[in-house]
Formats: sequence, C-alpha cells, structure tokens
Amino acid sequence: MIRLVPRHGGAVRSGLWGLGLALCLALVSGAAAFALLGADWVQAYAAMAAGALGSAQGRMDVLIKAAPLIFTGLAVALCCRLKAWNIGAEGQFVFGAVGVALAGLRLFPGGGAWLLPACLAGGAALGALWAAIPALLKTRCGVNEILSTLLLNYVAVIFMEHLYFGPWRDPAGFGFPGTAELPEAAWLPLWPGTRLHLGLALALACAVLLWLALERTRFGFQCRVLGQNPEAARYAGFNVDRLTLTAFLFSGALAGLAGACEVLGVQHRLQEGLASGVGFDGVIVAFLARLHPLGVPAAALFLAAILVGGDQLQTALGLPGAVVRILEAALLFGVLAGDWLAARRLVVTRAEAGHAG
Repeated sequence: MIRLVPRHGGAVRSGLWGLGLALCLALVSGAAAFALLGADWVQAYAAMAAGALGSAQGRMDVLIKAAPLIFTGLAVALCCRLKAWNIGAEGQFVFGAVGVALAGLRLFPGGGAWLLPACLAGGAALGALWAAIPALLKTRCGVNEILSTLLLNYVAVIFMEHLYFGPWRDPAGFGFPGTAELPEAAWLPLWPGTRLHLGLALALACAVLLWLALERTRFGFQCRVLGQNPEAARYAGFNVDRLTLTAFLFSGALAGLAGACEVLGVQHRLQEGLASGVGFDGVIVAFLARLHPLGVPAAALFLAAILVGGDQLQTALGLPGAVVRILEAALLFGVLAGDWLAARRLVVTRAEAGHAG
C-alpha cells in the first residue's frame, strides 16, 4: 500500500519544492498554451524575455509595473500571516485611487506642497476603510472573509465607474469617461531622465517597515502566534478580533497606497482600465514570496517581467495577451501543490497475508 503521510518540519525544503514546482508547471503550461495557439514555445519565451529585459524601455516598464504589485503583495501577505485571507486587494486598490481623486480634486483642489502627502494619506485611508468592512463582518458576524473580500472587489470597481462616468466626470473631457487631471503638485516625482516614479521607493520602504513590524514588535509576535496556533493565541489572552481588524486595516492601507501611486505616478486621473487586476496579482506575488515581506519585491519584479513580456507576445507573434494569465495561474497552483507535496512523505507498506485457521 502506498500512502502520503504528513511530514514534520522541512519548512525550507517546502519553500524550495513550491518554487521549483511553480516554475516548472508555469513553463510547461505556457509551452502547451503556445503550442495550442500554433506558436513555437521557444520563440514565444524568447520574445517575452526580449520584451521585458531586452531594452531599456522594457526594463523601465517592469519597474513601473512592479511598484503596485509590491504594495498588493505585502497587503495579501500580511493577512495571510494570520491565516486571514484578504482576496480584496483589488477593491482596496480601487478605493485607494478614489481616495486620491477625492483629496486632489474635491477636498483640496487648490494644490500646494502638502497636496501630495494629502493624496497619499487619502488613498491609504480609503483602502483601509474598505478593508475594514470584511474585517468587521468576520470578527462581529462570523462571515467568511474570502467571500466578502472577493465580492467587495466588484462593488468597488462599479462604484469607481459610477464616479468617473457620472458626478466626477470631466466636463472638458469631450465625452470620454474619466475625471479631470490631478494638479501637477499631486504627481509623484520621477527619477531624473526616466518615467519611473518614486512609488517604487515607497513600496520598498513599506516592505522593510512591514518586516520590522512583524519580526521586531509585540504586534508581529502576536500575529505569528495567531497564524501558527489560534487556540494558543486565545489561551495566551491575545485579543484575536482586534489583531485581525488591525491586520486588515494595515493591509487595506497598503493596497490603497498601490492605487494611490498608480494614479499619482502613472494615470493622473480616474479612468477606464485603472482596475487591471493588480490586487489579484498580489495574491500570486505573496505566495511566490512565501508570505515574507522582504521576498515580495523580488516576486513582484518576476511577475512584472512576465506581464511586460506577455505584451510583447501580441506585437511580435500575434498571440493573445491573455495567455500570460495561464502562466500566472500555473505559478500559483504550482506553489500550492509544491507546499502540499513537500509537507508529506511517501510511505510504502506491505500488506500481511492472512493465515488460515
């Protein structure tokens, strides 16, 4: 008889298993998808690599796309460390963008040196506010946070569309849906001679700060205990509901900053295409990073390179850009499957033959 039984320990081995299987599964799945579409998989992967890393513009696009992915990856990783599943980073990202427009166009339209910090604060605040809804539903009513955060994503997108199609629509926009452009005083500064905004530096700083908070503070210690053994956390007298609510608030603020930086550094207004799945991509980033804050930037850069390279498939080979989503799904399932397999060992037992009486 062949059985898989739980294995004790081996966290490092589990991480290597997960990452290795994720990469292999993504490569094989991508090659199969390219073959079904009639393209040579070697040529397709070469085109992706050239599009993401073969030019200065491609590398710049990777860095720009990585900035919001770092924020949303950190947002997902923080809650997952408590075994609370925030699948709502997309909605919190959207509300972060709404918070920027609220501060920059409605509350403080005059501008000034304080406008940029006010917009960033508005984005973080509305992201945290949107994350507080599923947190309160979970802690007060016992509602599953996976369902509530997932469904609230679509509510947030519809609400933002209502704003830029309706009351916040730019009257001088010639009929195109979108808000007016934010004042230049609210734009994130660019690195000299590039299109790269300072949102990337802010994201890296948040990764370091979150690591310090989780590893060097009482809050981080309580989060680790709660994530590893909820019953032990309750027995130790930890306020589990308050910890969960606090984690969701910080998580929403991080995702809100992603939306804020995307508007302040790239879009400069609310408009169609802003909600492009960055929050959902943050789930993949978090698990590729093994939920470690310092691993999130590397995972975000890797996924950003795949996304930018996927755009090259459309121009170079005429393939649909959606094929990249297959690679993303394979990465996530590979990590989860690798963790599951690495946590178990194969046991072969021989059945004993019965003896006649």
